[in-house]
Amino acid sequence: MSDKSILEQLDAVLEARKAESADSSYVASLYAKGTEKILKKIQEEALEVAMAAKDHDHQANSENQAHLIYEVTDLWFHSLVLLAHKGIASDAIISELQRRFGLSGHDEKASRTES
Repeated sequence: MSDKSILEQLDAVLEARKAESADSSYVASLYAKGTEKILKKIQEEALEVAMAAKDHDHQANSENQAHLIYEVTDLWFHSLVLLAHKGIASDAIISELQRRFGLSGHDEKASRTES
């Protein structure tokens, strides 16, 4: 495995896909179809996460857990595609998570509504 994190590797691949043909790459085809198509995929994946979570609630077993992990991975991936499409690297998200770490969710939300 490379010294780079998986997110750095994904950032590089997603950036490289911008120069590829929509016929040769799934990600390039999403880029070519634009933001609306990427958002539609994120909506679809979010719904699949919700359904997998409900399945896990009904019967928590390794198969349902694996399915939930699979669906969340799809959602994260398509979210990274959106970020790359908008010229935002994953380290911006990591930085925001670090900024929020240790901050009460209530306090963080209040800081957004006050500004």
